[in-house]
Amino acid sequence: MTFEELQIDEKLLEAISYMRFEKASPIQEQAIPLALEGHDLLACAQTGTGKTATFLIPILQDLVKNGSQGFTSLIIVPTRELAIQIDQELQGFSYFTDTTSKAVYGGDKGTDWDSQKLAFTEGTNVIIATPGRLMAHLRLGYVSMKNLRHLVLDEADRMLDMGFIDDIRQILSYVPPKRQTMLFSATMAPEIQKLATTILHEPKIVSIAIAKPAEGVKQSAYMAYPHQKVDLITHILEQNPDYDSIIIFTSTKKNIHSIVSAIKKKIRNVTIDGISSDFEQAEREEVLLRFRAKQTRVLVATDVLSRGIDIKGINLVINFDVPRDAADYVHRVGRTARADAKGEAITFISDLDIPKFHKIEHLIERSVDKVPLPQELGEAPEWKEYQPKPKIHHGSNQKNGGKRKFFYRKKKNGSKENKGKVE
Repeated sequence: MTFEELQIDEKLLEAISYMRFEKASPIQEQAIPLALEGHDLLACAQTGTGKTATFLIPILQDLVKNGSQGFTSLIIVPTRELAIQIDQELQGFSYFTDTTSKAVYGGDKGTDWDSQKLAFTEGTNVIIATPGRLMAHLRLGYVSMKNLRHLVLDEADRMLDMGFIDDIRQILSYVPPKRQTMLFSATMAPEIQKLATTILHEPKIVSIAIAKPAEGVKQSAYMAYPHQKVDLITHILEQNPDYDSIIIFTSTKKNIHSIVSAIKKKIRNVTIDGISSDFEQAEREEVLLRFRAKQTRVLVATDVLSRGIDIKGINLVINFDVPRDAADYVHRVGRTARADAKGEAITFISDLDIPKFHKIEHLIERSVDKVPLPQELGEAPEWKEYQPKPKIHHGSNQKNGGKRKFFYRKKKNGSKENKGKVE
């Protein structure tokens, strides 16, 4: 489906054309027409499938067609990086319209707070906000949502994981009951379904490739002890000189500096940066700007970048360690092969990471290829296939040659009591 077939305003089509969007992705093709009709929406799709445009285009179409009345649309997101990214994308889609927008998030300076307050009080059309900072403004009493027509919760599963459920409930108490609500999540966990029942009215449900990496991602893994991982990164980078945009994910902030320093010592003239939630906002934006501009070849990051950050042209994702949550693997890997492009994802698995990686393979419903470690790096840990423990049922005690064997003991009255069976 082309965007022209969606019958949206010419101003939006022109902006979409300038942004080089051609055909609608599966989530866009299925969800945008429903959203344009005004339905509430529960959409579940993997990262990198075009979810942002899926809710921005219907919002902008409504504002162009029916006019804006101050603060009309609220988009709630888990991180400031995602808020900034959505605001930038919205500015692109709305370039030929009069729509105004503002990203509202914490971790900034007093001047930024003042500009955020001004956005609320002067009626900026679309606010993209993190839950905590939005609540801080709401408590001060100057935020009016009486004209709100659209509410979007993006990366809802991530917000629940980060403990924002109480803030979300409080925000909902400020929102008028008559509105269009769209909830987007990468997984359809029970908690998401429960949240959906409380905030959505007769929603249309769209589900695209739940919790699986995009088809364009070539996935592989190395078994490696911790002390071998930096040398392995060096090997991979040297073997792939054409890869000019690489993200290395690590689960802990303290690893970032050590990885960056070690790689700089191993590879001459490498352009590499690190980024984490400890950085000041201005510094984070500068690091991302350099990476987007290909001035930085390698970016080392925590999972703060694994969701929602749309940086086109990433060739390779390296998981320095296996993420604690299997779903985070999907989000990390989803940074590459965006929008039907090709990409590669490599994971380093230590002997202690094997159980976590088994969970990942179960989630994505496939076995990831295990590549032999280069001989010069020494002996690698041994991959062990998952061996499920036998299920012990009530009243069972042993297995005998694949047949169930029963044992009895005599009760005081002389009858036999079944002690159980094993399978």
